[in-house]
Amino acid sequence: MAKESVKARQRKRERMVAQYAEKRAALKEAGDWQALDALPKNSSKVRLKNRCQLTGRPRGYSRYFGISRIALRDMALNGMIPGLKKASW
Repeated sequence: MAKESVKARQRKRERMVAQYAEKRAALKEAGDWQALDALPKNSSKVRLKNRCQLTGRPRGYSRYFGISRIALRDMALNGMIPGLKKASW
C-alpha cells in the first residue's frame, strides 16, 4: 500500500493535467514554447504515473482494470470481477 502523501500527490497531478490540458494544447499548436515553460511542471501529462486505484501501487498495473495485479487477483478470487476466474491447466 502506497503512502497517503504519494496518492495525494498523484491525485493533485491528475487535477492539474485536466485543468491545463486545453491551454497546453493551444500553446503547443501555436509554438509558444516560452509560455509553455511558464506553466507548472505537474500540468504535463508525462509526469503522471499509472497507479492502482485501490492501493496506489505503481508496479504491476493492469490498464484494462486500472488496478494492480495483486488487487486484481484478490478481487478475482473473491468473485468481484464478473467473468474472470483463476486459470488452471
